[in-house]
Amino acid sequence: MSEKVLICGSIAFDTIAVFEGHFKEHILADSIQSLSVSFFVPSLRKEYGGCAGNIAYNLSLLGGKPVPVGTVGSDAADYLEYMQQMGIDTSLVRVLPDMYTPQCFITTDLDNNQIASFHPGAMERSADNDISGQQAAWGIIAPDSKDGMFAHARRLHAGGIPFVFDLGQAMPLFDGDDIQRMLEMASILCVNEYEASVVVQRTGKNMEDIAKGLQGVIVTHGSEASVVYEEGERTEVPVIKVADVVDPTGCGDAHRAGLLHGLTRGWNLRDACKLGNIMGSIKVASRGPQNHRPARQHIEAMLQDHYGMGL
Repeated sequence: MSEKVLICGSIAFDTIAVFEGHFKEHILADSIQSLSVSFFVPSLRKEYGGCAGNIAYNLSLLGGKPVPVGTVGSDAADYLEYMQQMGIDTSLVRVLPDMYTPQCFITTDLDNNQIASFHPGAMERSADNDISGQQAAWGIIAPDSKDGMFAHARRLHAGGIPFVFDLGQAMPLFDGDDIQRMLEMASILCVNEYEASVVVQRTGKNMEDIAKGLQGVIVTHGSEASVVYEEGERTEVPVIKVADVVDPTGCGDAHRAGLLHGLTRGWNLRDACKLGNIMGSIKVASRGPQNHRPARQHIEAMLQDHYGMGL
């Protein structure tokens, strides 16, 4: 049986600048109608990101076989080479030479306030990246263009490939009918606490009812226990307490990678969620979505110490 995981989602660059001051001292309420400000940002870094890129990176740390599915521009050559050097199969990443790779530009001040701009670029044509006929053990529909998320979901479903639906940052794009259509194709729903409340509000169904039509549902609660709905049962899975939270960016993607790795191993949803918790806890202790470098042996030791399990 194939252990490949098709990871459908965004592949993007994050450019992060730090303004060594406070926005509130420069953005004044009484002059907001004619706003014109400039911030001096001596600190700047460019990170590889995007949900598909982050999930693929974390899954590769576990020794899995991620296959990211996304659309990028010709400016992504270094990102693709970086993934290939990690052993990640980039054959389903489509390069559109006339467009830019999706990019997020973030400026943060000393109060950790952020001003962000997002350019979707090649992501707007992600639905054109046809994956029909592919073979895989699992897939995931992670945040991307709405058309792309539905197109990939239909292709995975038609191909008999079970997949996780990760609503994430795409939440504003989905109304109740959209969510219900996706759940009719998905095997597992994975959301955080806030996203879960939105799903309940927009569909009119509670998590227990939603789980009845799926293999299961996972609701993460940040530093609190994750909740798994599986086989008619509600189970709390304790998380790992992290002494020093450096940066939560990409934590959810790391969790999804652990979850998917467990699922490809045939684990139940509760045990797969435990590995997701381990990966998330490792990620938050590092700045940026793809700068943590734990050895597989270290991940397994944490899994054994906290949950009494091995990889």
